[in-house]
Amino acid sequence: MKRTGLFIPLGVFLLIIIIGYAGFSLTDPHQLPSALLGKAFPEFTVPLLGDSGTHVDRSALLGKPVLVNVWATWCPTCKAEHDELMRINALSELRIVGVNYKDDERLALKWLADYGDPYDFTMQDLDGSLGVELGVYGAPESFLLNAEGTVIYKRVGEINRRIWEQEIAPRLAALVASEPVQPGG
Repeated sequence: MKRTGLFIPLGVFLLIIIIGYAGFSLTDPHQLPSALLGKAFPEFTVPLLGDSGTHVDRSALLGKPVLVNVWATWCPTCKAEHDELMRINALSELRIVGVNYKDDERLALKWLADYGDPYDFTMQDLDGSLGVELGVYGAPESFLLNAEGTVIYKRVGEINRRIWEQEIAPRLAALVASEPVQPGG
């Protein structure tokens, strides 16, 4: 009876090892599953950063592919990705829309003035309610939408050159290639 009691700690130890192995075997922790993939971007109405009297809704994201980038001044990784967003904005026709997440409006406006503004416009999510609808874990996070507003890609973490070239640009190229040709264009 006493000998079987020795195997209990060994069994617990092996169980911990198995759980740890499963947790560390994730291929990319930045690609967390999202309930929004393949679904319409949620309905929302939020104020524009710097103009709380003007509100935008989901319709502002329709018509062309768009990258929705959740960022904040308190987020050091957002600073790391900002130069890449500026580069993408300068070199591509992809619309980039910002979501300033749980941030101080004054600091956010200063950030954009100091570092440049890669966004077509920036939405202000002071209380994080839009972030909740998006299933945001933190900042930065980005969503690539097709012209109809369907989420086709989600990135948790920074967008850098490798992520742009290997993950986002190919998806964008496929979106553009699948767009119907407009008469006269």
